[in-house]
Amino acid sequence: MNYFPWLTIIVVFPIAAGSLILFFPHRGNKVTRWYTICICILELLLTTYVFCYHFQLDDPLIQLAEDYKWINFFDFYWRLGIDGLSIGPILLTGFITTLATLAAWPVTRDSRLFHFLMLAMYSGQIGSFSSQDLLLFFIMWELELIPVYLLLSMWGGKKRLYSATKFILYTAGSSVFLLIGVLGIGLYGSNEPTLNFETLANQSYPVALEIIFYIGFLIAFAVKSPIIPLHTWLPDTHGEAHYSTCMLLAGILLKMGAYGLIRINMELLPHAHSIFSPWLMIVGTMQIIYAASTSPGQRNLKKRIAYSSVSHMGFIIIGIGSITDTGLNGTILQLISHGFIGAALFFLAGTSYDRIRLIYLDEMGGMAIPIPKIFTMFSILSMASLALPGMSGFVAELIVFFGIITSQKYFLMPKILMTFVMAIGMILTPIYSLSMSRQIFYGYKLSNAPNSYFFDSGPRELFVSIVILLPVIGIGIYPDFVLSLSGDTVEAILSNYFYR
Repeated sequence: MNYFPWLTIIVVFPIAAGSLILFFPHRGNKVTRWYTICICILELLLTTYVFCYHFQLDDPLIQLAEDYKWINFFDFYWRLGIDGLSIGPILLTGFITTLATLAAWPVTRDSRLFHFLMLAMYSGQIGSFSSQDLLLFFIMWELELIPVYLLLSMWGGKKRLYSATKFILYTAGSSVFLLIGVLGIGLYGSNEPTLNFETLANQSYPVALEIIFYIGFLIAFAVKSPIIPLHTWLPDTHGEAHYSTCMLLAGILLKMGAYGLIRINMELLPHAHSIFSPWLMIVGTMQIIYAASTSPGQRNLKKRIAYSSVSHMGFIIIGIGSITDTGLNGTILQLISHGFIGAALFFLAGTSYDRIRLIYLDEMGGMAIPIPKIFTMFSILSMASLALPGMSGFVAELIVFFGIITSQKYFLMPKILMTFVMAIGMILTPIYSLSMSRQIFYGYKLSNAPNSYFFDSGPRELFVSIVILLPVIGIGIYPDFVLSLSGDTVEAILSNYFYR
């Protein structure tokens, strides 16, 4: 047991270093950018160092735990700790945030505030992935919202205020349910509030009360990791946001909802989860089909990618609903792989938008000749998005399929039906992916336009897309890299369901 507060440093460092940006000179765009990128890289190196040298992989319990009394009045602790479930999302956060700051070079308006908000988001995300206290989880969850709202409403597209308001209404409205659930669970059955995850995981509730808690948490997390019918803020937000914000939204924010479902709904409320899981499976299959068939109808390129990410989150919900260790491991793998693929697709959409200043698909066409590098990367990543074998998406969806088929909880006919419907969804995925890349890059519309000369992607953009592509192919070839992190924790979570 080491007593050095590693996790506190990892959580507090980005926002503390980011607040120094506000003292920088007003004109120094370059200084601010380099400072932010150095902070992000430093943080990523620190996180990897801590995980390499102070984290035992074979231990399913909470590690690197810290417990400081924060507010005496109502027993509020600063509790942090990680296990195999949160280590993947935390590393994903560091990776994507670093690349998103690198992607945000073209931002010159109010660049100090922009980069400060990026670093504040960084802290909030890592804090919510590593908190071991319900109220601290809620506070970090809220710390996430304000930077996203500002990034949307200041650096967005034409309808940015509409989409930012819609985002804040949906997410703040849902976090009311989260707060009520947190307070209800914390104040139940004792005089002083208990908010510690480990003590709450062993507490049992009356079934009706547990179902009420579960519904509250489910609404909160269903807005964040969009589960239909609460997903409508996502296409608007993605359609208007600047593409570095889109990378953070698609790569990390959506994963917070899925993480909360596993961490709170599965660990703390197992009886209610075993009641609700068939409904989760049904909603997940509906979501895959629905989003995959809505996506070809979108004119806006970013909205089309946003619907594809809604469709991929359906696999995550299905894996959470099939209470098997295979399904849950597939969920975590899909979480991480979609974090990389979604962020990369949004980045490439944004860079091509920087080139041609068109966002509607029916105005584009014939872009493969002027920008061949972007075209190559976009093709490879849309293949990864439609689950080509050898890429990470294929492994994740395959493991989720195995999780459904081997599940002990369901009868044979529902399993066959669900697998069949999911297979239809996987047939629909190549349709919108390939039609999207056909509409942008093939054809002859723009190649004979007067301003037909564009610059191809520079070294910075090529670097970002290749660096995102490497883990996608790496996880696809050797998925055990991720599965070895989460395996023991998943077994520990599922032991609740079989041995109670």
